[in-house]
Amino acid sequence: MRRRTLPAALAGAPTAVAAGPAVAGDRRVLHVRPGDSVQTAVDAVDGPGRTIVVHPGTYREVVQVPAGKAGLTIRGATRDPHDTVVVFDNANGTKKPDGTTYGTAGSATFTSAAAGLTVRDLTPANDWLRADHPDITGTQAVAAYLTGDRTHFDNVRLLAHQDALFADTTALGAFDRMYFRRCHIEGDVDFVFGRATAVFEECRFHTLPRDVDFVPKGMVFAPSTARANPHGFLAVRGRVTSGAEDGAYKIARPWVPLYETTAWPSLVVRDTWLGPGIDAVAPYTDMRDTYPWQSMRSGIATPAFKSTDASTTYNSRQSNGSLPVTTLLTTGSTTIGATMN
Repeated sequence: MRRRTLPAALAGAPTAVAAGPAVAGDRRVLHVRPGDSVQTAVDAVDGPGRTIVVHPGTYREVVQVPAGKAGLTIRGATRDPHDTVVVFDNANGTKKPDGTTYGTAGSATFTSAAAGLTVRDLTPANDWLRADHPDITGTQAVAAYLTGDRTHFDNVRLLAHQDALFADTTALGAFDRMYFRRCHIEGDVDFVFGRATAVFEECRFHTLPRDVDFVPKGMVFAPSTARANPHGFLAVRGRVTSGAEDGAYKIARPWVPLYETTAWPSLVVRDTWLGPGIDAVAPYTDMRDTYPWQSMRSGIATPAFKSTDASTTYNSRQSNGSLPVTTLLTTGSTTIGATMN
């Protein structure tokens, strides 16, 4: 497998090292420039409604936003998310200094537990590669691990391989809502997964090539929606593109975690163009035979595949015969009409 290269626009950009951010007089806006640390800026946030502006550069660090930083906005200084990259390379099986491993959630480059978080115009990435670590079997390497209600990502690129975006909730009984708009998310295995209520509007999901001799080579979605939650993942008015050969990927498989066997995954994909990289004959698959996709809420949208068209229409009737329910998902100051199962 070839190492992912950072965007060409960053080829000559400086890489940040830890230092203190520049702080405006009232501390409502903090500026992070190459040579500064994004985490130091997060730590300096002293109240709700604060903004961190990250200037163009590559920041090689792990960033963690705790629950106490509610209402925080982190944004790139330009409107181009290629310009500002936060990247690190931990995986599930990477050893910590104490000899334990990070685990899937702990591998994330960017983690947030803050309610009302807004992230825009930048790129969280995890550039850990299987080929560089053949001794590690825990190959999940997360770009962003998110919990917290009303999380909002706009014009953000999320780059990794396995488990790129972990959209989770603070607890099994918490139905945290997330809204992703005009985002680019790429990976290979289960690279959009978790139990959050999440809307992906006008997003691009890009499957990466893999040097393996089996199919499917990966899956886009792996929801693990709590049984009590009526709403899981909704992808609407987006695109699924591929760097792999035709039919090499599935659109989804349901994830029922071993630690949460009551999960009932839910996924709706609507008004979205599915490219030829997705298997049009059998777009869904199982993670384990015990939980077949046919019994889950992830086998719902029936696509009329039009791989060469700019849009794909979906049958609004679900595989279990029921019709979608129209709900309102409010995130920050934005309210959108969401058709979810």
